Amino acid sequence: MELLRSATLLAATITTGLMAGLFYAYACSVMPGLRRTDDRTFVGTMQSINVAILNGWFAVCFVGALPATGAAAGLHLHREGRAALPWTVAAFVLYAATLAVTAAVNVPLNNALDAAGEPGRVADLAAVRESFEARWVRWNLVRTVTSVAAFACLVRALLL
Repeated sequence: MELLRSATLLAATITTGLMAGLFYAYACSVMPGLRRTDDRTFVGTMQSINVAILNGWFAVCFVGALPATGAAAGLHLHREGRAALPWTVAAFVLYAATLAVTAAVNVPLNNALDAAGEPGRVADLAAVRESFEARWVRWNLVRTVTSVAAFACLVRALLL
């Protein structure tokens, strides 16, 4: 049981940490770098990223972190795992908030950006970018904070 509990907690920590790192990378490098580009480059690049990120490696971490964290919490319900339980539950709630922000804000913005069409055929790229960039960046910062906090909680649980 201890091996299963440890392995599940480790899987939750790794997947959550990878997602926190992805959101952090966008917050401190990708979006600031794109901010310096023209509208066509910005829209085209984000559209390309939106397609490229939908892959198995991303899905395993993005979707897998929540059930892994939930399973880790469940496996820590017994007395010998109780010290880590509050930390795994907090991580679960925080990562669920990350997914909620992504589903409610970032994905719809990505879909709207993609629906704008091929950048070379969009009449007003500045308006497309304007309706996307600031809001996407702001909410990405929120999910960066929630996912990093979830990761920190899981690291604490591992240490216990």
